Amino acid sequence: MAQMKEDEIQGAVKAAIEAAIDYVDSDIRDQRERAQKYFDGAVDLTHEQGRSKVVSTKVRDVVRGAKPGLMRVFLTNDKFVEFTPKGPEDVQNAEQATAYTHWVFNKVGGYNVLSNAIHDSLVKKVGIVKVWWNNETIAESHTYENLSDEEVEMLLSDDEVEIVEHSQEIEMEMDEMGMEMSRNVHSMLISHKREEGEMVIEGIPPEEFFIDGTAKSIDDAYIVCHKSEKYAGDLVAMGFDQDIIDGLAGEEDESLSDEESLLRFGTSIDTSNNTVNDPSMRVVVVTEAYLKIDIEGDGVPTLHKFLCGGTNYEILEQEPWDKAPFADFHVDPEPHAFYGRSLAELVMNDQDTTTSVLRGILDNVALVNTPRLEVNEDLVEMDDVLNNEIGAIIRSEQIGSVNPLVVPFVAGSTLPALQYLDMLVEEKTGISKMSMGLNADALQNTTATGAALTAQASAGHVEVMARNLAEGMKRLFQLMLHVSVKNSPDEQMMRLNGEFIPIDLSVWDASMDMEINVGLGTGKEDVKAAALMQTFQTQQQIWQTYGAQNGLVSMTQMRNTLSDMLALSGLKNADRYYAPMTPEKEQQLMAQMAQQAQQDAAMAQQQGDPMAQALIGSEQIKAQARMQGDQMKMQGKMQADNIKMQANMQVKAAEMQSAQGKELADLQLKYRELQAGDDLNRDKMNQELLIEAAKILGQYGTAVDVERVRAMQAAPRLGNVQ
Repeated sequence: MAQMKEDEIQGAVKAAIEAAIDYVDSDIRDQRERAQKYFDGAVDLTHEQGRSKVVSTKVRDVVRGAKPGLMRVFLTNDKFVEFTPKGPEDVQNAEQATAYTHWVFNKVGGYNVLSNAIHDSLVKKVGIVKVWWNNETIAESHTYENLSDEEVEMLLSDDEVEIVEHSQEIEMEMDEMGMEMSRNVHSMLISHKREEGEMVIEGIPPEEFFIDGTAKSIDDAYIVCHKSEKYAGDLVAMGFDQDIIDGLAGEEDESLSDEESLLRFGTSIDTSNNTVNDPSMRVVVVTEAYLKIDIEGDGVPTLHKFLCGGTNYEILEQEPWDKAPFADFHVDPEPHAFYGRSLAELVMNDQDTTTSVLRGILDNVALVNTPRLEVNEDLVEMDDVLNNEIGAIIRSEQIGSVNPLVVPFVAGSTLPALQYLDMLVEEKTGISKMSMGLNADALQNTTATGAALTAQASAGHVEVMARNLAEGMKRLFQLMLHVSVKNSPDEQMMRLNGEFIPIDLSVWDASMDMEINVGLGTGKEDVKAAALMQTFQTQQQIWQTYGAQNGLVSMTQMRNTLSDMLALSGLKNADRYYAPMTPEKEQQLMAQMAQQAQQDAAMAQQQGDPMAQALIGSEQIKAQARMQGDQMKMQGKMQADNIKMQANMQVKAAEMQSAQGKELADLQLKYRELQAGDDLNRDKMNQELLIEAAKILGQYGTAVDVERVRAMQAAPRLGNVQ
């Protein structure tokens, strides 16, 4: 196949864009517009003159009820998305990448981005977030006076410096020899230009995003588009030719100010006067399309980025691309399709039903309070009858000529219907007053087990929605890492674990695996807190029993537990309460402690002060921990031996008492043999104690309390056994 020509590329791009737009406009746009209307309080019901106009706001109530819980799921944890290393060599890079992307996410307004994405997914089927690197030229003006020729030359040696204004004067001055000489004096206004780049994360309005109808995801899509409006002057500033921009179809031909965007803004925006006053403010439709196309003619389509202007989608710029910069958020995805269902779609019919019932109740109350009248117009003054003023008199020629028509009050019996409709909505969405923590009496007459089951069933819907949204969060952070590695400076400073460290983004793997670490299981904070407290207590026991080099729990892990406990209570800045800790910092600290312990032990031995040795030994964490472990092992062994000896003696005594045919002399002889063996064993244990104490003194520089251990050996001897 031959390489595609420019007109062929233009035609293919235009056809692909128009097909994607037609698909969204014909199948998706109407659903989004209807959902937005219902969110704003509209219904499809007709209204009768003189009847109630009240409208139920089920859609808005459900969306606003679900959004805080979903936001809390992601914002409770400081690191809700974590990169995982592929090998041991990637551990440090994965930790730095996790911290860096979360730092960038918060820096660029991640809260608003996440809020908009979740809102759009709840109302408009899908929330779209775009990630890109924005390079910007910044010009700074500086004024200099009384510059010499050498200073001017040095200033202009910078290629990024441009002279805006320049004036020169000649001044006379005396040199060191007292001779008069001239000197050039310059005054300058310069412009210093510098390039700055930063990552941009922005939520895109749903009406600006288009995708082909066969796509199941953004990655397998044939084309993905972002259609927006820009001013003509902005396009010229981007480097495009003025004549080309002037020739593009603008706002007078097509505008994005359609029904959907008008519903979002709440009003129409007229920019026609801007063009008259300033042609550079003319609005131009710009389409950024990411299309898989076989330009080279080798039979393999590759992704290209096309920047198109106007309604004819004239290509202004094109280049090969590696990844479409969009992340999609769904709460209820449809299998094997890109667009799923929104939460608003699930309850729109319920809003109609509830509105109808609510209007009937209010109309009934109104008729009961102001009933219709049966009158004899020949006997009453009709003007008085038509006067609804409270306390007004009705003039009548005959008593009983005005009779109210009794309207039965049925609103009370209708109220359970509203409760039933609310229950149906709760079953569909999982959003209830109880799940939002608003109804204090919801579980008043419910058992603890029933309350837990009800809460779990309600939270299940929210957890599924949160998990679906988490997939969009994963793609967002993958894009952030990809863009950072591709565009960021190789080395920069970043605050990590309370310290500023240099990081090299060029060595990061942009395809790192990821894990979701979100706070799923809303309403289980007490269970999580109890689990964290138990975990911390277990960590403490392991540390105290086996020492710092236990191989199971580190200071870093204990600090992480404390940080999670604070985060669960709403305190995210753990550095305010606990010093930052990393494995590298922990190893360094342990090495310093060991070195200090050796120095203190050597100094104490030179001084020959046993009290000083004991004091130093108490401050040596590593040595003390090991010494305590050895002492506990030795004491346990001696206690076990002592118990075993006592049991053997009791067995022997019982055997001697039950034995028949033995003489008392033989019994006494055996008794003395056992007694002698006991003495021998205890002497042996005393010698082993002295040997072990000497070993500990030589290894750790700390004396063992031998007398205390001997006291534990002071068990009753055989001579005291009855």
